[in-house]
Amino acid sequence: MKSYYVHLIRNGLTAGNVDGKYIGHIDEPLSNEGIEQITQMKEDYKYPIVEAVFSSPLSRCTQTAKILYPMCEPLIMDGLIEYNFGEFEGKTADELQNHPVFPDWLAGKEGVSAPFGESNQDFANRIANTFIKIIDGLITSGVTRSAIVTHGGVIMALLSMFGLPEASMHEWLTPGGCGYTIRVTPSLWSQGRKVEVIAEIPEVEGENDYKENEDDFNVEDYLYE
Repeated sequence: MKSYYVHLIRNGLTAGNVDGKYIGHIDEPLSNEGIEQITQMKEDYKYPIVEAVFSSPLSRCTQTAKILYPMCEPLIMDGLIEYNFGEFEGKTADELQNHPVFPDWLAGKEGVSAPFGESNQDFANRIANTFIKIIDGLITSGVTRSAIVTHGGVIMALLSMFGLPEASMHEWLTPGGCGYTIRVTPSLWSQGRKVEVIAEIPEVEGENDYKENEDDFNVEDYLYE
């Protein structure tokens, strides 16, 4: 049965990341360190070959996508943008420790949202609908190899909702420039809206030695340069 391989990749470092700030909807570009980070990772490791690249509209993601995949113009998906932190945008946890809402929000208390930001449910619905649109589009078009360059929070939330094996959000935390390869099997997708998480990105020597099917075809030969 035909499978579709989608590579979820987190954007590189920004100055706000280094400072520990919440920069969800702030359009902060990659820092010089972030550009060097992604460029060096591309030289040192193997990233999957793809036919199409989807990206958050924010520049830290489009920059990362263009460094890793200079021959693919990223398809911008507004629904892949990071969580909207509202009043917390551009601030650190230390700066917010006395905010009346922040402690309950940080603890994940039900019904508590960042003031003027997104609720957790609105965020989950937005990115889930976007992801479903992308996967359905890939299956319809027959594009079997693609990348989604987006934010850490988006990757964590998507895999906690759709990924197998099932795991909580914090277990899908990934550094900049890294991510996961997922395999989409049309039967599994149509029946339960689930995808298999089969490898980490980028490839480390000796890892990601997964097989596509029972004839022992090595997907590494297909996915990686």
